[in-house]
Amino acid sequence: MKIKLFALSFFTLFLMNAQDIQTGKFGKGILNLVGQDSSWTMKVAARFQLLGTSTFEVGEFEEDNNNQSSFLVRRARLKFDGYAFSPKLEYKLELGLSNRDQSGTSTYTSNTPRHVMDAVVKWNFYENFVLWVGQTKLPGNRERVISSGNLQMVDRSLLNSRFNIDRDMGVQLRHQFNLSDNFVVKEIFSLAQGEGRNVTTGNLGGYEYTGRIELFPMGDFESEGDYSGGDLKREETPKLSLAVAYDHNNNAVRNRGNQGTYMVTDTGFYETNVNVFFLDAMFKYNGFSLMAEYADRTAEDPIAKNSDGSLTGAIVQVGKGLNLQAGYLFKNNWEVSGRYTNIELDQNITGANPESQYTLGLSKYLVGHKLKVQTDISHLEVTNGTNELLYRLQFDIHF
Repeated sequence: MKIKLFALSFFTLFLMNAQDIQTGKFGKGILNLVGQDSSWTMKVAARFQLLGTSTFEVGEFEEDNNNQSSFLVRRARLKFDGYAFSPKLEYKLELGLSNRDQSGTSTYTSNTPRHVMDAVVKWNFYENFVLWVGQTKLPGNRERVISSGNLQMVDRSLLNSRFNIDRDMGVQLRHQFNLSDNFVVKEIFSLAQGEGRNVTTGNLGGYEYTGRIELFPMGDFESEGDYSGGDLKREETPKLSLAVAYDHNNNAVRNRGNQGTYMVTDTGFYETNVNVFFLDAMFKYNGFSLMAEYADRTAEDPIAKNSDGSLTGAIVQVGKGLNLQAGYLFKNNWEVSGRYTNIELDQNITGANPESQYTLGLSKYLVGHKLKVQTDISHLEVTNGTNELLYRLQFDIHF
């Protein structure tokens, strides 16, 4: 109820002070508001995804076989963006409304739903320098930064679920320059709290430092296509982005850096330095797309211990992951895609067996990523474990 009253008051306030109210084209926002003196703008957008899944586990014995199905609203989002005072001062506010969007409630988030996804201000204070302040995605692996509404398949890969550094509260400095007429370089540096999004208890360990460099030897992609699944713009010339990122979480207290479970000991939190190295690439040309990612997480001392040296059972999820994904978009806007993902956590430390997943996807883009139907089928192979067959069907609409 409080959220509904807030939203109603929010809209009323801005509508009363707006001079120009326009309805955008489909997928371009529900409303596009402009202040009476043109000192601010706001685009209001909404989207949701409906997902059905069926999972069949195949074990060595018949009793290990298990079939489950589920239907849910996978994501439901409200998004507001525009500029305030000057076009050089942009902002973005995104709220998550589905159960999955708000999951992760804990004592460290005041035991309340985590509605806020993004709340960030972007200030272009000098030439090609832009300062971001607030809560938003950290510049980690490419697949995580790609919006969940712009994915090539139903959802992200196992590499992302195991290694991504997601969102956090902090500051980011972004810059880009040209080495030549076509060679573009983009740099990002981030300083974050290091505990994940919507944490209300302050900095529990140390800060998180992230750096990322992106190279575009064939020029920039059309419409930021380097962060969008599939070649929906049908690049007329080959485009390539190569990137490397490194994340250092000083005295991290969670078993995946700023993600995962908290490592609690008899005296408080177990703290250890956690580092993640990312290497990725995106290539697109004339409907064909290829994305590759590699991740490697290490920790100074990955095994959590109490004050007397006894083990707590918490372990940093150290290991490596590889994800290869490709697709081709036909002229009728049907796309066939395939993905291979391999996860190898350090078995001596984590006890986890190697995993390999093979995925075949099919997408129909009715209005690009704004209105689409996607389906895929995956086979997960776990060494010395239970294999799994997963089928998914998803509908995505973005106003």
